[in-house]
Amino acid sequence: MRAPARAPAAALAALAALLAAALLPAITGCAPIVVAAGVGATAMVASDRRSTGAQVDDESIELKINTAAGSSYGDSIHLNVTSYNATVLLTGEVPSTAIRDDVVKVAKTTDRVKAVDDYLVIGPGADLSGRTNDSYITSKVKARFVESDRLSTLNVKVVTERSTVYLMGLVSRDEGAAAGQIAATTSGVARVVKLFEYTN
Repeated sequence: MRAPARAPAAALAALAALLAAALLPAITGCAPIVVAAGVGATAMVASDRRSTGAQVDDESIELKINTAAGSSYGDSIHLNVTSYNATVLLTGEVPSTAIRDDVVKVAKTTDRVKAVDDYLVIGPGADLSGRTNDSYITSKVKARFVESDRLSTLNVKVVTERSTVYLMGLVSRDEGAAAGQIAATTSGVARVVKLFEYTN
C-alpha cells in the first residue's frame, strides 16, 4: 500500500497561522484584531503616541461599553463611546437620568477604564440631519488640522455631538491650544470641549 502524500511544509505553516488567527479571540477574550499589512497601517500605529497595547485596549473598551449598553437599552438610546488612552467620553442622548447613570456606571466599571467624561443629554435622540451635520463638522475640523500643519491628526481625536466638538488626545500644551483654536473657528461649531492628556 502506498503511503499517503504529505502536505508541503509551507502549506502546513500557512494552515497553522490561519488556525492561530482564528483562535486568538477565544484565547485572549478580546475582540478580533485585524492585522493590516502595508507601510501605511504600520506608519499610523507607529505615529500614534499611545502604545500599541493602549490602542487595542481603547478599541476593546469602546466595544464592551457599546455592547453592554446596547443589550440593555437597544434603540431607546443614542450612545457614542470614544476611548482614548483609557479615558472614555460618553456623548449622545438617553431618555432618563436613571439610564444615564446606569450607562456611566457600566463605563466606569469596564476593565482598564481610567476615567469617564459624561456628556450624555437627557432627551430624544438626535435626528438624521443633526447627526449628518455633526459628521460634516468633524470632517471640517480634521481637514483644518491638516491644512494648519500645526499638529498631527493621529494624536487628536475629534468627536462632534449637537455641534459641540470634543477633542481628545496626547498633546503638548501648544498643540492643545492650537487644536482648540482651530476647532472653535470652524464654521458650524457651537462649542469646544478639550479633554486632552498633556505630554508636558
